Amino acid sequence: MNTIDIAIRPAAAPTLDLGIGGMTCASCVARVEKALRQVPGVEEASVNLATETARVRLASGDAAAAEPLLRRAVRRAGYEPRAAGAPEADAAPGLWQGVGPVAAALLLSLPLVAPMLGLPLGQDWMLPAWLQFLLAAPVQFVLGARFYRAGWHAARAGTGNMDLLVALGTSAAFGLSLWLWWRAAQHGAHAAMPHLYFEASSVVIALVLLGKWLETRAKRQATAAIRALQQLRPETAHLIQARGRRTEESDVPLAEVMVGDRLAVRPGERVPADARVLDGESEVDESMLTGEPLPVAKAEGSRLTGGSVNGAGRLVVEVLAVGTESVLARIIRLVEDAQAAKAPIQRLVDRVAAVFVPVVLVLALLTLLGWLFVAGAPLETALIHAVAVLVIACPCALGLATPVAVMAGTGVAARHGILIKDASALERAHRVHTVAFDKTGTLTRGQPQLSRLDMVGGLDEADALRIAATLQQGSEHPLARAVMAAAASRGLAPDEARELRAVPGRGIRGRVDGGLWALASLRWCEELGAGLPAGQVEALLSTGASVSALLRLDAAGEQAVAVEALLGFTDEPKAGAAQAVAALRARGLRVVMISGDNVHAAQALARRVGIADADVRAQVLPADKAAAVAALKEGGTRVVAMVGDGANDAPALAAADVGIAMANGTDVAMEAAGITLMRGDLALVEQAFDLSARTVTKIRQNLFWAFAYNVVGIPFAAFGLLSPVVAGAAMAASSVSVMANALLLRRWRPAPTLQSSVG
Repeated sequence: MNTIDIAIRPAAAPTLDLGIGGMTCASCVARVEKALRQVPGVEEASVNLATETARVRLASGDAAAAEPLLRRAVRRAGYEPRAAGAPEADAAPGLWQGVGPVAAALLLSLPLVAPMLGLPLGQDWMLPAWLQFLLAAPVQFVLGARFYRAGWHAARAGTGNMDLLVALGTSAAFGLSLWLWWRAAQHGAHAAMPHLYFEASSVVIALVLLGKWLETRAKRQATAAIRALQQLRPETAHLIQARGRRTEESDVPLAEVMVGDRLAVRPGERVPADARVLDGESEVDESMLTGEPLPVAKAEGSRLTGGSVNGAGRLVVEVLAVGTESVLARIIRLVEDAQAAKAPIQRLVDRVAAVFVPVVLVLALLTLLGWLFVAGAPLETALIHAVAVLVIACPCALGLATPVAVMAGTGVAARHGILIKDASALERAHRVHTVAFDKTGTLTRGQPQLSRLDMVGGLDEADALRIAATLQQGSEHPLARAVMAAAASRGLAPDEARELRAVPGRGIRGRVDGGLWALASLRWCEELGAGLPAGQVEALLSTGASVSALLRLDAAGEQAVAVEALLGFTDEPKAGAAQAVAALRARGLRVVMISGDNVHAAQALARRVGIADADVRAQVLPADKAAAVAALKEGGTRVVAMVGDGANDAPALAAADVGIAMANGTDVAMEAAGITLMRGDLALVEQAFDLSARTVTKIRQNLFWAFAYNVVGIPFAAFGLLSPVVAGAAMAASSVSVMANALLLRRWRPAPTLQSSVG
């Protein structure tokens, strides 16, 4: 298997992540974003309710210097700033940790609700007013204090949120009960006690707390992928050090391991850091990083990824990367970025939520006035119906609908080898019409071999291969590696080359043995005026080979003097490439191949994997690949995905609506792409589209139910068909149902692939 390598380059503008404590609904998100954007130097702020984080992009300057100002802004808005990823701290941690407050609220509320069971039987089991008050007061003012604090901050900021609605609604029910109790007491001890609403205020608070606790549990499940990746790091490593003429092993904390250290990895242990095998053979399980179910053979010179599990053999390794530079740390960062990012559809939801709470307050006031002056109902009836409107309209589910689905989708994708870098790519992938593939290294194994060396001039074959190897030494291009391998197999060592210059998409030239030489593509041969032997070229092309020519150049290097040899390269398609293309076409997608290779070689490979000749774009220079992708968009009427692995694919990956990079490719390609496939299995492309479609379906379902609860519930409450208790239960159920629906994504499993089944 190819080495896993993920790179994250610094963003052009400084960014800062902050944890935000105390947010409860989509209105909170809007208020925090507004507060952060008002800080001087802030260019953009995006807040995610599900992850309780804010990502702030600064126009310029030092992020560390801006952090205190941002924290103050968050605190002034009524929320608690904290380190990103840190657990939320409460003012009374002993009371609010875990399920404690929920259980306390339910236990205190149960005696208030139980007597209502006798009403259908004609029995009045209502507790004495003083006992109801003693049970309800701790729920209202101790367990419910968080709603007053957050609601007060919202009111001071001139906005509203879920906490303000709950605080107003339950306070109205509690205050109404006190007033009815006092009024009955004025009529003497023998006056009948009217029905009090202490149970409504208590149960609403208990149910809201229960709903928030269930949300917290669901959020933890949604972020399980990140925690699972974090747990892959072992705590210690076995450091090998020289002691005189012998070596010793000693256990050291992982934080003390440095690049260049020699470590021992024992059978069954996790590899502590990215490393290269110095001694030993084994098989390594990389499934948590790549999703590949079968272990991978490792021997001297093989690369190891920190967090993978060693098999039965003992390995001695040299550390290549540690800490934030390790592959595992970078994967975790990318998953965190994706889960914290805001999907485009969420921005519309946030705009709706920003005006939602003020509208609800107006509707509650209209409900109160309507029952008082239109229906002629007593104050207590009008007030209870207004309370029901306030409680059921809390926009918790609205704020959670999108981010929780994104968290679940990106998390399950990471577990199966699909690394989604941003939420926009996840949301767009399901709308793709056309999938464009690069050829070498993407559809093919990326390990071409020099299959033919046909001599044209008077140069000796060994000399031709030696000169070609001399030109190619130091290059990482797949064809260069093929030339070097062919020369090494014949015992030919490259000489020293001078004035080497690579010409992108065309070849390389340099001075060898005092003469100027070029190893050129057919396109460059034409530009240099080389007289190629048409018969020999056609013979090579007919085999489906990629053809290059070894040319003597004039002193200026602008014209070919002679063609000395033709080199034919062949590269086999990846296992499962044809099945992957067929799966994409079965989804109704158009599959295109974009290659810098000649038409004959490109079409020959395309036929083997099931791509029609008409969908092959050949002899496309790296600089023109982005234009080829843009042309496939057909003026913006088609959504195009580009799959590539090389640095020359980066412009095309960036130009595509969805860029998909192979993790066995270059850092530049993965930086430009929105999705990275952690192993070379092309079936992951179709699986990424499938997961995108399922995630977007969950988002739409969640938004529908979140709006439906409010659209249906508010009129029911306003017309007196819902009590505050039922409204509170419905509000809590809306949030829980949205979370539960999103978490169903965690059950997604990719279909078995050819590579998985045969290894």
